Amino acid sequence: MIWDTLANFPIQQLLAFMAGALVLNFAPGQDVFFASACGIQNGPRLGALAGFGVGMGSLVHVILATVGLGALVAAHPGALLAIKYAGAAYLLFLAWKSWNAGQIDARARARAARSPWNIIRRGALSNLLNPKPVLFLLAFLPQFTRPEYGPVWQQILALGLMFVASGTVVTMGYGIVAGYAGQVIGKRLGIVNRIAAVMFAGLALRLVWK
Repeated sequence: MIWDTLANFPIQQLLAFMAGALVLNFAPGQDVFFASACGIQNGPRLGALAGFGVGMGSLVHVILATVGLGALVAAHPGALLAIKYAGAAYLLFLAWKSWNAGQIDARARARAARSPWNIIRRGALSNLLNPKPVLFLLAFLPQFTRPEYGPVWQQILALGLMFVASGTVVTMGYGIVAGYAGQVIGKRLGIVNRIAAVMFAGLALRLVWK
């Protein structure tokens, strides 16, 4: 079983992996900025749900890496480019919606609160349309695997689940903090939606240019 394989890892190896994973999770990137933008726009609860959705997208990437589809996608630059531009287009769409949404009021927040699955779906889709997690997982996870620990695919899956769990908690935390900051801004200025729009647009440009 996968947990039996994980138990074969020396504790020092697991601690080294988690230290590296946390450094990478805390480093601001597309997922962090997405959850933060959703938090600023919709409040801490939905900022956390956006982070949870991002984690669900990361889980799919781990499964793909485990079964080898990640390597297949990475071997075809055309597929990676298609995913990259689709992701940028999606983020620009979110930026356009946010820019034209106007000032957030209590009714708008209530409507958003009634559709948490929509926020989760947006977070998962944002992550899935970013090809970088596939390449990252294929480069990062195998560094901590050893044949003597058990089947490599089980090692990759176990480490990937640990990485997703820690990353989801961290990204949700960013969304919550940004949500409280957005509430403070929203009480004084009517520009919360446009701040989120700029963040979404910046993410789209960052995804295309890197």
